[in-house]
Amino acid sequence: MIAIERAELLQAAGLRWTPRSGDRFALRQPALAGEVFTISEMTIEPHAHPSGTVLGFNGTTEWALDSVTQDDAVWLPREDQLRELLGGTFRSLARALDGSYLVVVELPGQPERAFAAEEAEDAYADAVLALVSAARV
Repeated sequence: MIAIERAELLQAAGLRWTPRSGDRFALRQPALAGEVFTISEMTIEPHAHPSGTVLGFNGTTEWALDSVTQDDAVWLPREDQLRELLGGTFRSLARALDGSYLVVVELPGQPERAFAAEEAEDAYADAVLALVSAARV
């Protein structure tokens, strides 16, 4: 799973999230630091309102949470979601001799670039960050 700091960089770069069942997220609340939540029809459901999406906590009184706004949440995309976000720019994922992972992408108008990280999800996240940042230019 990518670190919340990496997820916040993706969010700050403009990556948008439409909450769906199975999505993981964290909350920007010191009391809940390190806690990861998963959207599920049984426990946490997104509710769309004109003012924005609210994540409703159903039957989770132990957290003393009824709901939080989507703005208070940080999406922690999974490896498959990150790969999907890369779309046609994705070229390959490989394991280096040192055990790290290399994600190779070809961003529009640029030569192929490789992103290395200890975990595949982190390499994908760095590639998505480059793609989102390039799209904003």
